[in-house]
Amino acid sequence: MIKIITVEREYGCGGGEIAQQVAAQLGWKLWDQNLTEEIARLARCPKTVVENREERDDPLYYRLFKSFLRGSFEGSINAHKLNLVDSESIMRITRRVVEHTAEKGECVIVGRGSQHFLANNPDTLRVFLYAPSDLKVRRLIARGKSQKEAQELVATVDRERADYIEKYFHVEWPNRAIYHAMMNTAPGDDAVVQAILDLKRIVERSAQLAFAR
Repeated sequence: MIKIITVEREYGCGGGEIAQQVAAQLGWKLWDQNLTEEIARLARCPKTVVENREERDDPLYYRLFKSFLRGSFEGSINAHKLNLVDSESIMRITRRVVEHTAEKGECVIVGRGSQHFLANNPDTLRVFLYAPSDLKVRRLIARGKSQKEAQELVATVDRERADYIEKYFHVEWPNRAIYHAMMNTAPGDDAVVQAILDLKRIVERSAQLAFAR
């Protein structure tokens, strides 16, 4: 039985909203912004710090600072006191939270590498959502972004996600082989939500038939 659905998404394609609807239809818990909050709690830092680090590599200046701090005499003797909230530490905490959440089941997890953390979990349905660039820009404008800001975000956020996945999971983003399906959100949120729910039933039925043989 499918007990977890991971929703990886291109920025601006509506993945968060679609995941929320899927969770509501199933009566499952949605892990999206509250996942960021839980990571921040465990990292003992403000939520904004995690938001600026998750699903992306650290900027060059931060990597240089971290290297200097850990390599300095003061840094080495106080290493146990250092609480550097970088993308690597956030990734480790994220894995713990995602795996713990998956143990409970009945949840929809949005991004954060969850599709890779749960790649070998047989109770997981993994989907990837994408959309044409102009549709993503329109969605972001509807959320209050300017035309210029929306275009810049569409051009940069996914590139950062791709770099993150390549660095920590050593695969190209999106790693097509890991997903049960990749869906274009252009037909509309309701259609995509229904397609995910239908896919869940198909995968479950297929697993039941295979088990019965």
